[in-house]
Amino acid sequence: MSTRKEFGDWQTPIGLAKRVTALVAELYGQPQCVVEPTCGLGTFLTASKEEWGGQVKYLGYEVNSNYVDLAREKLGSIGVEILQRDFFGEDWSTNVSDLKKDRVLIIGNPPWVTNSELGQLGSSNLPAKTNFQGLRGFEARTGKSNFDIAEWMLIRLIEALPEGGAMAMLCKTMTARKVLKHLWKTDNAKEGAILFHINAQVEFGVAVDACLFFITGKRARTRIATMFSDLDVNSSSKRFGYVGGDLVSDVDAYERNKELDGGCSSYVWRSGVKHDAAKIMEFALVESKLINGSGEQVDIEEDYVFPLLKSSDLGNGRGGIRKAVLVTQRRTGDDTSVIAHTAPKTWAYLLKHAALLDERGSSIYTNRPRFSVFGIGSYSFAPWKVAVSGLYKNVSFMVVPPVAGKPVMVDDTCYSIPCRSEEEAAFLVELLNSGPAQEFLHSLIFFDAKRPITIDVLRRLSFVELARKMDRIEALQSFVEPVSVIETGVVQMALLMEPGSSGKVPRGTTTSPEPKRYSATKTK
Repeated sequence: MSTRKEFGDWQTPIGLAKRVTALVAELYGQPQCVVEPTCGLGTFLTASKEEWGGQVKYLGYEVNSNYVDLAREKLGSIGVEILQRDFFGEDWSTNVSDLKKDRVLIIGNPPWVTNSELGQLGSSNLPAKTNFQGLRGFEARTGKSNFDIAEWMLIRLIEALPEGGAMAMLCKTMTARKVLKHLWKTDNAKEGAILFHINAQVEFGVAVDACLFFITGKRARTRIATMFSDLDVNSSSKRFGYVGGDLVSDVDAYERNKELDGGCSSYVWRSGVKHDAAKIMEFALVESKLINGSGEQVDIEEDYVFPLLKSSDLGNGRGGIRKAVLVTQRRTGDDTSVIAHTAPKTWAYLLKHAALLDERGSSIYTNRPRFSVFGIGSYSFAPWKVAVSGLYKNVSFMVVPPVAGKPVMVDDTCYSIPCRSEEEAAFLVELLNSGPAQEFLHSLIFFDAKRPITIDVLRRLSFVELARKMDRIEALQSFVEPVSVIETGVVQMALLMEPGSSGKVPRGTTTSPEPKRYSATKTK
């Protein structure tokens, strides 16, 4: 087992720790007590003692006995107390309360590792299992239930802060946002929420977006935080926050385009086809031949083979078809055994690779027809599509035409809208690549995320309001045929086009002030 990874063992460079404590002194002033809950060799305690001197109590917690011994040897002589404790076995509210001090500063660098990664290592260095994120059944079964250990830890520490206390922690930027979203969503907002970007590649040798996360223990009414580009309050910044039930990455840009929020029933974004077996289900096209991931030439019927665009194709503006994909169903749940009769060579190919297909790990395949795929429906077979990659930082939408009379599929890291004609697809791309649409979407997207563009973000954009803002509402209406409410369950577009009716779910607005900068106050 990797001990370094299990215990999140990325010791903070002393130079970075000193910059952090100097910044915290500027934001917060002098604490009465400094606590480092996962102190390792005690770098932050060392920097804190140099910053605030002997009038402050210093206390470190560490589970690794070797580090405890080394930290005690190094820091014991200067009045720093080190306790050997398991973070996950501690009651932090009681620990902080027992200090009997209001101005408690919790500082440090918790593990940068997820619960699933530790589970794969066989580690017991984990919190007790609880659905603290409040996920529903399907979300809890998929990737959304995976979380950084630091996320759980930081929530516990913030809950333990007294009103006059503060926390300053190095962590992944995404983790800090998730913690803030949890606080904001559960009506437990705190004042002084600020993130300062750090260069994790330089400081730790890891390619991840990271920050110093500062927050106080005082309750707040606003749900806004500021992100600075460096460990400096004079560096460039922007505000992000929780608006209308979700995060927005740029509050000010959002405010300029908030009328576009709420989504629309006229067009529905869909995820691409998901199969979790690229080696078997995807083929390179080499001189009109199908070559699977093992380098084998595959001879199967064309009925279930479709052109494929990958995220890398869409993200780099490539419309040429290099790949094909085997699609076993028209709709999720369709009986796949019919392939044995309609396309015997395809069925024989699937049986040949059944061992790999049957072992696909995701629980979504449980109790489904054999060789099932997901992200599939009538929309997948529309002749024209508008599509975008979810993995790239350029929010660029493309028209996807049919190839040789067949609809083109996109993979499950892409999103698309089905269209009936080239003209309709071109019109939607014009809207989506417009200035207002781009600014609105950028105000919602956090580009440091593994998948910056999500279906939840895309579905917030109202095509009706966008067309109205661009004075293209009549053009939009010309592409939307009257539809039956009974057949589709959506509101007729004619009603949506009426002035003052957007067909969207209203979301909240925010006009929060700039966040406070916390200065030194007298100890009570």
